[in-house]
Amino acid sequence: MRHAVRRADLPAVAETRRLLRDHLRLWGVPAMVDTAELLTSELVTNALQHTTGGAVLVATLSPGPGPRLRVEVQDSVARRPRARVVALPEDHQGTSGRGLFLVETLADAWGVTAWDSGKVVWFELSDPRK
Repeated sequence: MRHAVRRADLPAVAETRRLLRDHLRLWGVPAMVDTAELLTSELVTNALQHTTGGAVLVATLSPGPGPRLRVEVQDSVARRPRARVVALPEDHQGTSGRGLFLVETLADAWGVTAWDSGKVVWFELSDPRK
C-alpha cells in the first residue's frame, strides 16, 4: 500500500487510517488494525506537523506463518526524531508529546532511516495471533 498526504492536510490522517485498516483486513490480519492505526496516525501527524512538506506512507506485509507489517512514513526533513517521555502534570489533558513514545512502546521494532533529502520513520508489528 502506498498513500501520499499533502502538506498540512491533517484531516487526511483519518483517511490514511481508513486505507490502512481496509488493507489489513484485505490482507487477512485484522488483529493488527488497532495498533497499526494508532502508530500510523502518530507518524503521519508528526510528519505533517513538524515538516514543511507532505508525507508518503508505505505499508507492506511480509508473508509467512508469522506475518509482519512494516509501515514507513517518508517526509522531507532530515532531522531525526527522538522518543522521549514527557513529564506532564497529572491533571494535564493535552494530546501531544507522546507519539514516538507510543511507537517505541507498542511496536516490535521502529527506527529512522535517511532518505533522499529527508527521512523515513518506520515501525514493524507481528501478528499478535501468531
